[in-house]
Amino acid sequence: MRFISVQITAFVDDHQPGFVECSLSDAQGQVHTFIEKAPVVSRECLWSDSDYPRPGFIACELQTEWTDDAERTLATVSTELPWGIESTEGLQQFVLLRSQLI
Repeated sequence: MRFISVQITAFVDDHQPGFVECSLSDAQGQVHTFIEKAPVVSRECLWSDSDYPRPGFIACELQTEWTDDAERTLATVSTELPWGIESTEGLQQFVLLRSQLI
């Protein structure tokens, strides 16, 4: 399984198991925000009194890889599988730098 490296920026809801806000910047520099259960994006026990930002991850499926004209290795990924995660804008497909994948 592959993962996208994200920043966990805030704790947003204490409803069990706790929800956090995460963000990632795609290859074009656009920031995407996610609200997700803390245990889905981190192995740490996160809560409102935890220090933020924290490193996190979102599971994804690699769809394609290529090198652009600037010699950057890019990847198209989908967060639909395995856990149906989407951004706050409803997006599940992203073009990222290959280095953002774990």
